[in-house]
Amino acid sequence: MHPAFSVVFFTTATGAGYGLLALLGVLGGFQIIPLDFWLGFIGMGLALGLIVAGLLSSTGHLGRPERAWRAFSQWRSSWLSREGVASVTTFIPAGLFGIGWVFFGSSGGWVTVAGLLTACGAVVTVCTTGMIYASLKPIAQWHSRFTLPGYLIFSAMTGSVILNALLQGFGRGSTAILAFSLLLVLLGWGWKLATWRYNDALEIPTNANTATGLAGGTVRTLEWPHTEENYLLKEMGFRIARKHSARLRQITQCVAFALPVFLLAATFTLPWPFATAASLLAAIVQFAGMLVERWLFFAEAKHTVTLYYGR
Repeated sequence: MHPAFSVVFFTTATGAGYGLLALLGVLGGFQIIPLDFWLGFIGMGLALGLIVAGLLSSTGHLGRPERAWRAFSQWRSSWLSREGVASVTTFIPAGLFGIGWVFFGSSGGWVTVAGLLTACGAVVTVCTTGMIYASLKPIAQWHSRFTLPGYLIFSAMTGSVILNALLQGFGRGSTAILAFSLLLVLLGWGWKLATWRYNDALEIPTNANTATGLAGGTVRTLEWPHTEENYLLKEMGFRIARKHSARLRQITQCVAFALPVFLLAATFTLPWPFATAASLLAAIVQFAGMLVERWLFFAEAKHTVTLYYGR
């Protein structure tokens, strides 16, 4: 698939934003993290800012962005529409929770309920995003048991690393949250390796013979349907060289997983403000690495429509 940067940034930014928002909703609602004004203000602002930036960027690959609002009307049958509805709906409890935490400086009661609803809305939204791709049967690399859990794991992973950086920056670092972030990065790394292993060994059952129902012989194309590149070949038939794919996988492992693991592990032993610098660097490099990982997620996917073009 053609990896449009707008979609790559959308899935990366909203994943991190909703992961951070869910953690703030639960941990802030139950006052596991302190009710500090600036921590809440910057934390909620960063989470909602990442979400809004991602949602706005998702319209960049549309031919008519001004018609994006129409996607909300198909929520009965479209995961894309359900994602739009869930993302906007989540802003309601998130706004109430932010007001209660930041401006009233309170937790418990309706603030805790709003925080829990915010976390649930964030999880549901990430699930709908993952299902957009997991539901596509023509793309075997996405239509697997790895896609939806991967979206949830990476969202929680990036959100927790950002939350740890915020807490360290405000001198409120928590060993439990730091350890939780480290474990999630290791989990995400393992899940990505398992996904690549599954995709590399994947045997796509569809071919020209099964598509035409002529399974008794070998189907060959005498005349190609087009002499030049068309929209389907550009968007659905994007190909990446094996050597480039291998190199980008190495970069993903190094930047999205290995470096954050090293920096988070170092944070355990570093005093403030060096712990803050290591945690902040871990969040920045991981976000950059996840952009590469998302690019590969799209570039390595193969749509069965390319069989029509002899690919």
